[in-house]
Amino acid sequence: MSMEYTKERAEELLSKAKNVNDIVGKLGGGKTRLVCVSKLKPASDIKALYDAGYRHFGENYVQELTEKAKSLPKDINWHFIGGLQTNKTKDLAKNVDNLYAVETIDTEKKARKLNSTRENVSKPIINIFIQVNTSGEEQKSGISPEDCEKLAKVILDECPKLHLQGVMTIGSIVESKSGGINHDFIKLAEVRKLLQENLKVELEMSMGMSSDFEEAIKQGSTEVRVGSTIFGVRPPRNGH
Repeated sequence: MSMEYTKERAEELLSKAKNVNDIVGKLGGGKTRLVCVSKLKPASDIKALYDAGYRHFGENYVQELTEKAKSLPKDINWHFIGGLQTNKTKDLAKNVDNLYAVETIDTEKKARKLNSTRENVSKPIINIFIQVNTSGEEQKSGISPEDCEKLAKVILDECPKLHLQGVMTIGSIVESKSGGINHDFIKLAEVRKLLQENLKVELEMSMGMSSDFEEAIKQGSTEVRVGSTIFGVRPPRNGH
């Protein structure tokens, strides 16, 4: 896995990342984290941003994340932000020492599996974001807002190798394109508020991507996941 990048590519990436980071810093008052989503992009792109000081990177596929983590610097904070199958949680927990966060936990089974594997391999605690289906659409991943508290309690009370860091959602693309208030973001803020009050915890909100990260920050997001705006359009996966 090559880490070599051209000066031109590095300049392009750094210019785009700086533009996004400046907006994130301005709108978030320095309190919002930027995760550069590098899925399907070469490790050399990540290395170029790493060399410029960026440390938080997001990946959507378990195999791709584990392969990149082996080759890239060990102080990168990896975020897994893709749909997670229960049978893949073991690979993720076992093979990525510097796994900063898994942001797509939406069942007790996934949480327990991630925790038990991490316990068996004696690796650091993983930050967890509960993925919430804020729109109620059947085709979307995530737990229903009503079931969040039960899952949160399992993570807090029964999973010592997991740290409940926040809640996450994918906002409506239609609402994002309209440029107005996004009701998915409103709903996530309500879920967060309720969990914080009932469970006496402080939680982050991970919401907002390339098309809507500015609106997400305005609505209280503490973390945004930005990919194509920084890295450019992604190639089709597996050539399809």
